[in-house]
Amino acid sequence: MPKPLRKAVLPVAGLGTRFLPATKQMPKEMLPVVDKPLIQYAVEEARAAGIEQFCFVTGRGKTMLVDQFDIPYELERTLAERNKTKELELLRAQALPPGAIVSTRQQVPLGLGHAIWCARNFVQDDPFAILLPDDLMLCDTSCMKQLADAYEATGGNVVAIEEVPKEHVSRYGVIAPGATRGNLVEVTGLVEKPPIEKAPSNLTVIGRYVLMPEVMAHLSKMEKGAGGEIQLTDSMAKLIGSQPFHGVRYEGRRFDCGSKEGYLEAQVAFALSRDDMAPAMRAILNKYA
Repeated sequence: MPKPLRKAVLPVAGLGTRFLPATKQMPKEMLPVVDKPLIQYAVEEARAAGIEQFCFVTGRGKTMLVDQFDIPYELERTLAERNKTKELELLRAQALPPGAIVSTRQQVPLGLGHAIWCARNFVQDDPFAILLPDDLMLCDTSCMKQLADAYEATGGNVVAIEEVPKEHVSRYGVIAPGATRGNLVEVTGLVEKPPIEKAPSNLTVIGRYVLMPEVMAHLSKMEKGAGGEIQLTDSMAKLIGSQPFHGVRYEGRRFDCGSKEGYLEAQVAFALSRDDMAPAMRAILNKYA
């Protein structure tokens, strides 16, 4: 039996420059989709997979992300005094137990691989999940739960994958696929942002991972890859052959909330997925059809 998956790392040190001026003071991960910030969607997705401990890899001015999961005593007291029972229950249902979140700083932006390496003392010798909050998932079964189930079945590294048009492969990490069993695809190779003509497939890795702690030893070498950054993909590739490595064709939809277009589409899709919001959203859309 593989070790239980109980830890998750969320790299949230980015500046969010594509959303300026909205992100001048507010972290981009606090941008709301309908009525919840992106960071909360990611944490709730992980909790649905049985994850209990979280490490936020932050930068300067990002304390708001941790505060989002603190207990707002003054607000709770005010809600109780005003008999706002529904709102009070909502806040308490989203609370995390004491000690469930820690944060560490990535002082310099050296890439995703470097951000994950900053969480090495949190990870220690345990398997761990990675969730990039910019990738917002709309799934009947939590995307991370789908990966956690695949990890339990294979006992190794697992990444969420999806097909993209071939002309877009240079934007992603791309897998070389091996044997396929259901929605599980063996990963025989990985390359970060390859030119179209050198891409081994059009199956790309999105912002959901379950990795073994051995990846930290490779990240610690600080080898620079695409874009002059320390790439997580390069260190993951070095695990292939020594550990099981699979991609999961997840069931659901991904919204790239690192772009304005993806963020706007997510607002529509998530509103339409909710019984309390769908009629109003359809009426709004019809006004502009």
